[in-house]
Amino acid sequence: MTGSLRIRLLWWLLVPLAIYVFVTGKAEYDNARRTADLVQDNTLLASARMIAGEVEWADGTLRVDIPPAALEIFASPYGDQVFYNVSVDDDRLLAGVPDFPSSASATVSATHDTPTYYDAELHGASIRAIGYVRRMYDNGATRRVLVSVGKTQASRDAMRRELWRPQLVRQLEMMLLAVALACIGLTFELRPLLKVKDEVMDRDPMQLEPLRVDRLHTELRPIVDAINQCIARLGLQVAAQRRFIADAAHQLRTPLTLLDTQLQYARQHRELEPSLGEALAAMQRSNRSMVGLTNKLLLLAQAEAADYTQLANQPVDLASIAKSVVEDLALFAQKREIDLGAELDESAWVIGHEGLLTALVSNLAENAIRYTQRGGHVTVAVRGGAARVALSVTDDGPGIPAEARSRVFEPFYRASADTEGTGLGLAIAREIVQAHRGEIALATGEGEARGLTVRVAFAAASTVAA
Repeated sequence: MTGSLRIRLLWWLLVPLAIYVFVTGKAEYDNARRTADLVQDNTLLASARMIAGEVEWADGTLRVDIPPAALEIFASPYGDQVFYNVSVDDDRLLAGVPDFPSSASATVSATHDTPTYYDAELHGASIRAIGYVRRMYDNGATRRVLVSVGKTQASRDAMRRELWRPQLVRQLEMMLLAVALACIGLTFELRPLLKVKDEVMDRDPMQLEPLRVDRLHTELRPIVDAINQCIARLGLQVAAQRRFIADAAHQLRTPLTLLDTQLQYARQHRELEPSLGEALAAMQRSNRSMVGLTNKLLLLAQAEAADYTQLANQPVDLASIAKSVVEDLALFAQKREIDLGAELDESAWVIGHEGLLTALVSNLAENAIRYTQRGGHVTVAVRGGAARVALSVTDDGPGIPAEARSRVFEPFYRASADTEGTGLGLAIAREIVQAHRGEIALATGEGEARGLTVRVAFAAASTVAA
């Protein structure tokens, strides 16, 4: 079963509380009912005794004078009706309503002289009644006087409500207060877990440092410890993969370089066998392509393994780097009859790795030169600002179709198969830009909607330092 942990915990709290409120509410209702019944019965008994106390002999005959206090004790704002009946054992009515209901228990009470309570109906109203017996003696004669008093139930029901409802309301208020406090408590207590979540989500893909367990609940630490162990194992795997790629690239570079030297030597002595000249030249081109591919694979591995926390340790002048790259590629551009220009600010400082940033500018400029037709133009521009530093490489070559721009950053993908290349230039550029927490985008070149412009943006060094 899945769902919100907060809601599930609240259910575990709410269900027992609801059961508790139900049980205690039922008990409170029973107590209120018993209390209201007891108060009413005691009032009926007091009234019956008052009336019975007023029964006396007069000229050998029993008479009764009903005192007002016997009825006033039932006064209430709920308009209860009070009925009474005073009769002698021979069923002679002394006072009250003649049709006052009796019960079997009241008849028994007349025999045993004990007050009896019972429920009945009178004039269409439900009443609570009491039968009380007093024995009267005169000249050896004994008479049993039965005093019956009854009242309607409005005041009793009101007393039940007044005794029970406040208790129920307090119970419900306490339950709601407990739920509210639990929600607030869960919000505060889940903050460390949410911080762990934010720490994981805000991490760079290659940041394989263990999660912090400080200020974390004891119950949550085993989970974070397990995650840290997984991160440690993943770090070992990634480190082993990086070492393998780097070692393989280094091991390949040496024999390929040696092979290139041997091919150069063989070409210098091709007069011994002139027919081998073209074959040796083709072999040397293939070998140099393999060298270039190996170097770029090594650079790609280095860019993918780069960590911003390790890169951001020194300011680098991107304008100076672009100037050096343009100077280094000037001969390559001249051989391809490309007009290579630069539009550079005096300085544009960023925080990063000088070698990787040099590789970035070199890859973008070399790609532009390689894919631009002879007689074309390539411009490398660097603009420094207070918050951002912008690098752009613009050419007037064939450009990249809009539908292919989302794939050109994939390794080994080439938008055109007519030009030699490894398909790694833009992939390396993207990894370097991401390692420096920058942004890279492609746009159409300037003028007549031709060519390609690669735009890169970094945070300025002053902004990073702040």
